[in-house]
Amino acid sequence: MNKNKKIDFDQVSIVKRDRSAIIFGNPISNSDYQKAVRSKQRFIKRFGDDQNKDYPVALVANREIGDLLGVSNLLVGERAESVNQEEREIFDHEKGIIVGNIRMGFGHYRISMAMASAAQALGYHLYWMDLNSYPDTTCTKVISAQNDLYSMGSRISQKSRAFNHVVWEPMNYEGFRKLSYNAADQKNAELMAPVFHNIPKDIPLIATHVWPAQAALHGHMKYVVNAIPDNWPMALHLAEGSLHTVQTHQAYQGYRILNGMQGAKVLRPMPEGSLVYTGHYVDHELTANVEKDCEARIRRKEAKQPMRFLLTIGGAGAQREIFAGIIRYLLPLIEEKKAMLYINVGDYRNVWDQLCKEIPELHKRSVEHFDHWKETQTFAQKALDEPIFGIHAFYHQNIFQAVYCTNLLMRSTDVLVTKPSELTFYPIPKLFIHRIGGHEKWGAIHSAEMGDGTLECEDLPHVIQMLELFLNDSSFLQEMCQNIMRNKKMGLYDGAYKVVKLAMEMRGKHNEQ
Repeated sequence: MNKNKKIDFDQVSIVKRDRSAIIFGNPISNSDYQKAVRSKQRFIKRFGDDQNKDYPVALVANREIGDLLGVSNLLVGERAESVNQEEREIFDHEKGIIVGNIRMGFGHYRISMAMASAAQALGYHLYWMDLNSYPDTTCTKVISAQNDLYSMGSRISQKSRAFNHVVWEPMNYEGFRKLSYNAADQKNAELMAPVFHNIPKDIPLIATHVWPAQAALHGHMKYVVNAIPDNWPMALHLAEGSLHTVQTHQAYQGYRILNGMQGAKVLRPMPEGSLVYTGHYVDHELTANVEKDCEARIRRKEAKQPMRFLLTIGGAGAQREIFAGIIRYLLPLIEEKKAMLYINVGDYRNVWDQLCKEIPELHKRSVEHFDHWKETQTFAQKALDEPIFGIHAFYHQNIFQAVYCTNLLMRSTDVLVTKPSELTFYPIPKLFIHRIGGHEKWGAIHSAEMGDGTLECEDLPHVIQMLELFLNDSSFLQEMCQNIMRNKKMGLYDGAYKVVKLAMEMRGKHNEQ
């Protein structure tokens, strides 16, 4: 198509069906559409176009969390070809449900685990489909390239205030918000569709990142739910043709009117029925035990047992300086048995090594639970009922174990220390450190309003101020726990159940017609 030729949206029917040209009835400018086309062409030039490939698929047991969450892995391409026949499982067209995700940090995996947990509790079997795990496909090559670029930007933003202020925050806050960004993503997602060629189209799919949702629709999957993760409405997360779900009422309103997604222009809203508020996406095990775990936190506080802090250091150790400052502050309190620490560095052993280098006494005073998954599970269970002291560090090379370790430890934790990411929405008292990306600040605002987390602490002195409130105030932690129990009664943490039910209802309604 000539890049200078204007598109007549009223006359060209094929463009009307192009998800990059019109988004919920809102035309994309010719220049932005052409940018989207060129973006796709650049990826084709770099990685090739495999739309005519007939990739095999295979279902196999997930050895890491399969027993815990009832998960099987959905493999595509060379990984599927290498599976022995006796290892293969059969698609369950009645109880099977796919969760489409990508490994980009830990967040999208964690939300997928919440969906798996809820699906298992409701009697369904979940198939784990990571679109970033099929290295012979153009799909994975495109995703990996974009993931590498995003990770690099995230790391630079932590080292350079100027870059963070001028580039990173605006891109994450306003750049991803624009419909033009969605247009480019939709065009790129066309290259991801081939991985769905041999996947049964009647099995519902829940996407915990927008790219699997977009790719599934381009790949002709019939029942797609797009579980939007953040509280700041951005066009980045749109996948027209899917059922969109959100965790907050603010997000619902912002997405419904596509607020600010084309500057100050008033846009055509998302149609009724295309967007549903569900509440927070949380694992069944955490939701079901809210009262028990909150009451245990209150009892520990009243008994003056060491307050248990869980530090989750994901990615490439983002904000390590703040975490190091927290550890230094807590070390004497740990010695006095007024505090204790869980530190989960995920699958980044280098982050732990760097922390120990910066704080030499950390290694000497810590119990390391490294790459012993069964032992980690046993410890997490024991910690629910027994006193725990000192510092316990966790590292697991396997990504499933690295992510789910935090979920296991949450139940026996008093305060989770984290940036306002996907963990914002979990039913545990939270202390929020500074965000990475402007979009995350709205998660902390929501949590503070719901009463289950603090305000976002933008520097170490304010983090320490909050630590002192948790440690020394007689009611600060207790009130947060009471808020969490009240929120549960309101159904705030039932989002994962509702998403799974919606996905299955989509197919059920279609079958009734």
